[in-house]
Amino acid sequence: MRIVAILFCLCLGAAWPAGAHEFWLSPEAYKVPVGGQLEAEFRVGQEFAGGGYVFIPGRSARFELVTPDGVQEVTPNVGDRPALNIPAPSEGLMVVVQETTDYRLHYSEWDKFLRFVEHKDLGDTVALHDRRGLPHEGFHEAYRRCAKSLIAVGDGAGTDRLMGMPTEIVAVTNPYTDDLSGGMVVDVVHDGAARPDAQVEIFEKAPDGSVEIRTTRTDESGRASFPVEAGHEYLVDAVVMLDTGNDDPEAGAVWRSLWASLTFAVPQ
Repeated sequence: MRIVAILFCLCLGAAWPAGAHEFWLSPEAYKVPVGGQLEAEFRVGQEFAGGGYVFIPGRSARFELVTPDGVQEVTPNVGDRPALNIPAPSEGLMVVVQETTDYRLHYSEWDKFLRFVEHKDLGDTVALHDRRGLPHEGFHEAYRRCAKSLIAVGDGAGTDRLMGMPTEIVAVTNPYTDDLSGGMVVDVVHDGAARPDAQVEIFEKAPDGSVEIRTTRTDESGRASFPVEAGHEYLVDAVVMLDTGNDDPEAGAVWRSLWASLTFAVPQ
């Protein structure tokens, strides 16, 4: 029965949507009492709506809980859902960190690639694709997701920081303790360096479930700010596209995208 369960989980994982679908960590509650339970789903979807997925060890490069006291590895069993389901280890700001392994996406339609590049504002990717002599169909993109979520335990005091993922969004302000009258401030990072003039997509979910989507850009220091509203939940997303150095579609992926996401809520 355990083998059957594992195979079932692998089938679910293989069905994860790709392309311009976001991946994020979705807590059951963003504010938890001291001694309470931390629970969060892996979600994949669009417009801040999507199904939850089980935990598959071989598809997770890193799964950690960063607390004011240190870093704790999260070790679910295969097939666990929600993937995060542990007692809160201490009071303060908990940062859930999840980095996937690389997945691969096959492009059989050029328009699908064009829509993705335009949606995520990936610069001169299309022009570079043609300069490299790559075909308009029959090529692969590798992609990796780097997700974070902020959960307040008790007072929620603490700060987010750079976690060393290939790309990530760092919360400069703490949405549970800081003054947000000037907006939420985040840094967008790739390989430890700031990403200036990068598009940041913001998904804002109201208490009635309606979602508003807007974009902003980072400044020359890789920093962006945006207004937030009490009682609302947020998903912040940024994507970077990399040339793999391989110009032979038969030999492997010709592009590699890295997706950063951050989720949090603003208390009432």
